[in-house]
Amino acid sequence: MVEWKAKLHVQHHMHATLSNGHLLWMVMHPLLMHRYLCFCILFGHLYTSVLCLSLNQSDNLFQKPRLILSDESVIGTSIHVKESSSSPVNASLSCEDLEGVGSFNTTCLLKSNLYLSSDLYIYGTGNLEILPHVSINCPTEGCMVTFNMSGNVNVGQYVAIFAGSVVICASNLTVGYNSTINTTSLAGPPPPQTSGTPVGTEGAGGGHGGRGASCLKNNKTSFWGGDVYAWSTLSEPWSYGSKGGSKNDTASDGHWFGGNGGGRVKLIVKDILYLNGSVTAEGGNGGIKGGGGSGGSIYIRAVKLKGYGTISAAGGMGWGGGGGGRISLDCYSIQEDVKVSVPGGFSLGCPGNSGAAGTYFNADLLSLRVGNDNVTTETETPLLDFSTSPLWSNVFVENNAKVLVPLLWTRVQVRGQISLYRGGEIVFGLSAYPMSEFELVAEELLMSDSIIKVFGAFRVYVKMLLMWNSKIQIDGGGNTVVTASILEIRNLVVLRENSVISSNANLGVYGQGLLQLTGQGDAIKGQRLSLSLFYNITVGPGSLLQAPLDDDASRNVVTNSICESQTCPTDLITPPDDCHVNYTLSFSLQICRVEDLLVDGIIKGSIVHIHRARTVTIDANGLLTASELGCSTGIGRGNYLNGAGSGAGHGGRGGSGYFNGRISSGGYQYGNADLPCELGSGTEGPTQSFGHVVGGGMIVIGSAQWPLLRLSIYGSLRADGQSFGEATINGNGSLIGGLGGGSGGTVLLFLQELMLAENSSLSTNGGNGGPHGGGGGGGGRVHFHWSKIGIGDEYVPVATISGFINSSGGAGHNGGLYGDEGTVTGKKCPKGLYGTFCRECPIGTYKDVDGSDEDLCIPCPLVLLPNRANFIHVRGGVCQPSCPYKCISDKYRMPNCYTPLEELMYTFGGPWPFALLLSGILVLLAVLLSTLRIKLVDSSSYVANIEHQSSHSFPYLLSLSEVRGTRVEETQSHVYRMYFMGPNTFREPWNLPYSPPDTIIEIVYEDAFNRFIDEINSVAAYDWWEGSVHSILSMVAYPCAWSWKQWRRRKKVHRLQEYVKSEYDHSCLRSCRSRALYKGMKVGATPDLMVAYIDFFLGGDEKRVDMVSIIQKRFPMCILFGGDGSYMSPYNLHSDTLLTNLLGQHIPPTVWNRLVAGLNAQLRTVRHGSIRSALVPVMDWIASHGNPQLEFHGVKIELGWFQATASGYYQLGILVVVGDYSFNNLHQPNLLDRNNDGSPRKEAASTGRNPKQLQESWPYPTHALSRKRFTGGINGGLINDATLRSLEFKRDFLFPFSLLLHNTRPVGRKDSLQLFITTMLLADLAVTLLTLLQFYWISLGVFLAVLLILPLSLLSPFPAGLNALFSKEPRRASLTRIYSLWNATSLSNIAVVFICGIIHYGFSSFLPPDKENTWNTRSEDDKWWLLPTILLLFKSIQARFVDWHIANLEAQDFSLFCPDPDAFWAHEPSS
Repeated sequence: MVEWKAKLHVQHHMHATLSNGHLLWMVMHPLLMHRYLCFCILFGHLYTSVLCLSLNQSDNLFQKPRLILSDESVIGTSIHVKESSSSPVNASLSCEDLEGVGSFNTTCLLKSNLYLSSDLYIYGTGNLEILPHVSINCPTEGCMVTFNMSGNVNVGQYVAIFAGSVVICASNLTVGYNSTINTTSLAGPPPPQTSGTPVGTEGAGGGHGGRGASCLKNNKTSFWGGDVYAWSTLSEPWSYGSKGGSKNDTASDGHWFGGNGGGRVKLIVKDILYLNGSVTAEGGNGGIKGGGGSGGSIYIRAVKLKGYGTISAAGGMGWGGGGGGRISLDCYSIQEDVKVSVPGGFSLGCPGNSGAAGTYFNADLLSLRVGNDNVTTETETPLLDFSTSPLWSNVFVENNAKVLVPLLWTRVQVRGQISLYRGGEIVFGLSAYPMSEFELVAEELLMSDSIIKVFGAFRVYVKMLLMWNSKIQIDGGGNTVVTASILEIRNLVVLRENSVISSNANLGVYGQGLLQLTGQGDAIKGQRLSLSLFYNITVGPGSLLQAPLDDDASRNVVTNSICESQTCPTDLITPPDDCHVNYTLSFSLQICRVEDLLVDGIIKGSIVHIHRARTVTIDANGLLTASELGCSTGIGRGNYLNGAGSGAGHGGRGGSGYFNGRISSGGYQYGNADLPCELGSGTEGPTQSFGHVVGGGMIVIGSAQWPLLRLSIYGSLRADGQSFGEATINGNGSLIGGLGGGSGGTVLLFLQELMLAENSSLSTNGGNGGPHGGGGGGGGRVHFHWSKIGIGDEYVPVATISGFINSSGGAGHNGGLYGDEGTVTGKKCPKGLYGTFCRECPIGTYKDVDGSDEDLCIPCPLVLLPNRANFIHVRGGVCQPSCPYKCISDKYRMPNCYTPLEELMYTFGGPWPFALLLSGILVLLAVLLSTLRIKLVDSSSYVANIEHQSSHSFPYLLSLSEVRGTRVEETQSHVYRMYFMGPNTFREPWNLPYSPPDTIIEIVYEDAFNRFIDEINSVAAYDWWEGSVHSILSMVAYPCAWSWKQWRRRKKVHRLQEYVKSEYDHSCLRSCRSRALYKGMKVGATPDLMVAYIDFFLGGDEKRVDMVSIIQKRFPMCILFGGDGSYMSPYNLHSDTLLTNLLGQHIPPTVWNRLVAGLNAQLRTVRHGSIRSALVPVMDWIASHGNPQLEFHGVKIELGWFQATASGYYQLGILVVVGDYSFNNLHQPNLLDRNNDGSPRKEAASTGRNPKQLQESWPYPTHALSRKRFTGGINGGLINDATLRSLEFKRDFLFPFSLLLHNTRPVGRKDSLQLFITTMLLADLAVTLLTLLQFYWISLGVFLAVLLILPLSLLSPFPAGLNALFSKEPRRASLTRIYSLWNATSLSNIAVVFICGIIHYGFSSFLPPDKENTWNTRSEDDKWWLLPTILLLFKSIQARFVDWHIANLEAQDFSLFCPDPDAFWAHEPSS
């Protein structure tokens, strides 16, 4: 029989009541309906149960077969099902029974509120939708509502389901907005044999996932309310929460005020659960008279959990807050917007101690999270044990949750992280029993604003430890027997923002990666601390590594066994390899097997031992200290006698104390300076309250077997003694003497290299004595035990010291004495090295014994030191008396420090023997060359040519007009010679003036003539590239530029001749015969190519009368000089055959030729740069030698200037007058040229300065031709004494060379002169080569500058001279001039030599002297100028010899220079 006790009420519809086994329907017979309903319910219940079981077994999402729930402890009416083998029961509630629409096997829409007084079970294979605002309420404690649907379940918006237990099974479940599945404060009884409900009348909270709070808890007690239970069902919780305790005695009034526990919720979803409402199983509120109930259980299984809803199993609020419940989510995917919380309830009686947080377990990830929603609590959430198969992935403690691991020995192991965030705390062990051992094993331990407290020993095995404003506090109970705590972090340890790891027992931190204390407040502290196996340890600014702790008791535990012993602990010198930490070792802080240690904060310890490390770097703000952490007494303790306190001793004796005439002697000196390993001593007062001072501790870096590779100190390394700084007062108020200062400690360094930077310090100073007579403490000891000191070429400096090393004694006060200075020692140095840091002996000293005393370095003897040499630095120092030396410059050659030139000279015995030998060789070579020249050059074949050239003005080049020959008939038909204007340069080429002269006006057509002028001027012009080449050569090699100009001039003359002869049609001539035969004009030029002209001839078909009148106009005739007055082109009068024949009509040819030769002899010495003075002798010679003889034949000549150009260039020449034509008539107007129309011709433009000045300065009109055209049609004027002063000239940039190169008169002795030139040429070459060798030794740059400025000019005179000496006539004179030009050009190289030498040696004198060059102060070379000076002298002499040689070649007739006119004309050759 089935009994239902339920009450269904549907507002505005129908009412049904199920009570006491009766079912009443308003529309059917009561008895029939009663039987029918009982039967349907019985079999329907049985059928649905079997079906649900079958679904569980067939569907892998329902692996936990608990859909039909039975709890025999549930209070109230329940369904009793009897097992039967009969057919299944098919009776069940339908959708219509609940006033719904549809069917549970298709889709059921529930639209009415349901009020239940007992359990409700709904089953179906379809979908279920609870419409919005529907309420299903079963307020009975422990009441269960079950929806077991095969389809989807949709809980609409604002739907409320209230019951003690809620179970929903569906394919998909949707909980709408503001909907709730609420089992808060509707729990049934908790599992039996649990203590979740607190006892007593304290109003404590109930416990479940976390303990309930008890307001009796304080800092010294560990009371809590209800305890935790159901830990075994953590992954699938199904327990009710517990009630909170009551503040009233229930026995007296029978009323319980504690809040009820939270209920249970189980959601089994095959696919997706959309949660936008809330699922709660929170504990009930107890108010101020009872504790809050603990949270219940929530278990959700789904593939995906989505939405924005909340899941909560929080503890209830009360006098003491209830503990949180348990939540387990078995979901493959959980949206982060779903909020899950299990905080403890708020405690009204103690607001700072809410209930403990419950547990939130992710069954899919095997992750446990304990969070208290930032509610402060002092009540723990015990974690009883951890799964070992499988291991959990992560454990999170956050938001002020407090977790307790209470067992005596517990291993906390997860596969991933153990994370503590935002006030999370884990407590291992119980404070009353700090003997436990705990292990924490994980991949990562992450802490942020959290704490781990350990009572006992703690062993951590993780890959990564990251701490942010967090603490790990290990309390070993002060018992040294307790096992050391070990933190083994394999990869990375980072402490930031005031994170601290501390232990009052032994602590070891091991790793294989990085340990970083990043900033202010980060610290690792311990009684004994060992850091080992890290690749790098960084102690950031403001961070701290410390052992022992700050109290004296902690320090005494470490130091007492060493303070009274004079035996050096062996584990400091030869430490064990295991780097373990235990109470038998001597160190207080050990850093072992660490590659690199970077200290920018503080490392502090009594005995700091760093060994098996590679490098230690102490930055500018870093401090490695053992100061004031040594012994309180010790072997060298200070004394205190009747108010006089003396300082303690160590490396130096302590200073004596003095007070009121009483003296107490200082502490004794003790220890070994060569291998110190003692703590500094202190001083104790007469009573405990008087105080004490402590000596310096000990710092040992490296070991004998494993020395440190490099120690870099930019900050401080200290082991100073303590100072006593307080005045002491008797009971009667009078002052008494204070204690003396503590002695400095020990710094023992086993290392290879030390770097002590500027402003850094290493100290073991003694402390200062106290007021009123305290003596200073003695200095400590510093020892550098260098592990590897290279010798010879293997030596490397072991120390770079720029900072301070100090072991001074402390200062005494008011009569107290200073403590003695301590010791700073180093390992004994090998030969060649000295001092504490084994530096090399000073340059110029040697050391041949082992030791460190500076006096062992002995000065080297100076006997074997050559000039220009200094003793040099030798790597590893000098070990023998024969000290090595080096020349003051690498340019000198060992062993005598000679230059290459000196090496050459001293090879032949020295400078003077070498000079004599070289001179002999040069003379011998000169004789050989002269002999060879005489044999090769046959001068006899040129005698006739020489005689012919001696009668001409310039013998070295034939006239270009003579090449083509001149016939006698040409002389008869010659009309006029028209000269080209201009100097024939690339800037100003030759040109002819426009308008034909009066002489030829009758034989040419003027228009055609002007066209001819245009054409001939264009032919005479040079191309731009020719001038460019000349400009470049002028800067690089001037002789080549001159040769280039002459070559282009020669080409231009040939081009002009070819043009007039072959290309021009002579159309400007009136003569038909001349035009037909191309014979009316002919181009010629002087041999030096400076003057060109066109000769005009009659054609022969003119009228006789015209021919006579034209021929009569030949005189006066202007003949222009060739040359320009330069060295290469002197002035000369070139008289070709045509001129000779023309003048031969008035003067005998022999007289004319003699006149031309004499005049050329006078003109060769005229220089354009000094033309005013140079023309005076010429004018005098014409007056004395020329005109007297010519006047005899009716001819007279005068010197003049002609054809001035716009640039100021003009040409010199002579004016020849025949007959009675007087110079006085030349100025008359009827001689001016006129055009055909009778008007005066336009005067030739003369913009040059000289013609203008000549015009303005002529005082005598009869001697002036002022801008008049002579009969020949040439602009110009006569030169006389009056006009000579106004003659202008220009000097070019080569004018200074004219002082060295100028044409002279012949001197004779031709063969001797040539021998001298050959000798000087060879000497020039020899001295040039020696100079180049000298300057190549000085510098390659100087050598190149001398050789290439100007390029190769220094070496070119030799081949040019040989070419000139071995050349044949007629080119010998011109080649000699080129040789002379090369010789003068090479002077620029000599100037470069002097400039480079002055720059090099002048700047060298301003350079600071080399500190090493103290043994020899001789300069490198103060005779560098000697060879260039000799070379300059040779070139000057050579230039003079060459000038004489050229004069001998060009003027071989000495009678031309005869001052007597009669004697001059007596040598006139016969016709």
